[in-house]
Amino acid sequence: MLEKNQLTQLVTLKFILMKVKYISKISKVQELTNKEVELYEPVTKKFMFRTNSYYNDLIDWSDPNDPIRRLIIPQTEELLNWGQLDASEEASYQPIPGIEHKYSSTVLLLCNDVCAAYCRFCFRKRLFQDDNDEVVKDVSSGIAYIKEHPEVNNVLLTGGDPLVMSTARIEKIIKQLCEIEHVKNIRIGTKLPAFNPHRILDDPSLGEMIKTYSKVKQIYGMVHFDHPTELTDLTVSSLKFLQAAGATVVNQTPIIAGVNDSPEVMNELFNKLSFIGIITYYVFACRPTEGNKTYAVPVEQAYEIFNEAKNNGSGLAKTARFILSHKIGKIEVLGLTEKLILFKCHNLANNGQNGKIMAFKRNPKAYWFDDYENFEVVI
Repeated sequence: MLEKNQLTQLVTLKFILMKVKYISKISKVQELTNKEVELYEPVTKKFMFRTNSYYNDLIDWSDPNDPIRRLIIPQTEELLNWGQLDASEEASYQPIPGIEHKYSSTVLLLCNDVCAAYCRFCFRKRLFQDDNDEVVKDVSSGIAYIKEHPEVNNVLLTGGDPLVMSTARIEKIIKQLCEIEHVKNIRIGTKLPAFNPHRILDDPSLGEMIKTYSKVKQIYGMVHFDHPTELTDLTVSSLKFLQAAGATVVNQTPIIAGVNDSPEVMNELFNKLSFIGIITYYVFACRPTEGNKTYAVPVEQAYEIFNEAKNNGSGLAKTARFILSHKIGKIEVLGLTEKLILFKCHNLANNGQNGKIMAFKRNPKAYWFDDYENFEVVI
């Protein structure tokens, strides 16, 4: 029997889902021509497709190169033979299903395998395939694992998007984490403010839950905005909602070809986020995940875009680091000289190497750290 507050939350969530129509078949996207549907259907059979009416309304359908369209509508180039499904070998860091423990102090709790919509460049698209078992809905084993590892001081709820779940289910997980003494920070990885801010704004119980548990542990909203168009008035209100409830909100984004691969667009994104008190945390190189060739930008070109975007902003818009989330850990790009690219071991699985500086001969064709392995220079 559901408790009264749980039933209220489920009814609220049902109302939200009715308000925003979800679309899981490319043929149901009314703005596409029959020819476009015919082109894109083979892509959706290989990689999951989902969008919704709110996000589709952000698209200028008269522009075939619209960046929001590119974020969510399939490209036939996704079928090119390039990359690996698990480009950073995340599965190798899973001691048990539902847990990723790559960095000593941080655990990822893979608690949901659904997103409000699916980014075409997703680096975890493998999780949405039928034969994947990395995500679990019963997190009890994961909670037990975290309890047994006192070195873990922060936990990231991810997957999938945790905020797609009912608030009752999210609260059950956060309550258990708050009862673990050595867990100090709880992070919620989400793109819901961009994909469907109604989910947040129309559910006061979500704010109440965050307000309650942010008094016990520090709650972070790890949001994902790729383009300034996503920062609508409704979205900004949803971010203010999370902040008012007590969450610290930070943004992460990859550099995506045809979306934000210009200094002007990235600078506008950095500035707009800073104006509403959102910290720009990481900017990632697009991982060489299967299907992602059309979205990837070479490392050195991406760094130049990132660096110019930061240089034209205020100090508050210059907080991001440019990162390659590699199988060995997070590698930061520090800068370029005429002949060299400089990397820093920002946060490695083997943290004994953290802080190490590496210099490589420049390779303008490199899309990933592995493309430099034969170019290292001793300095």
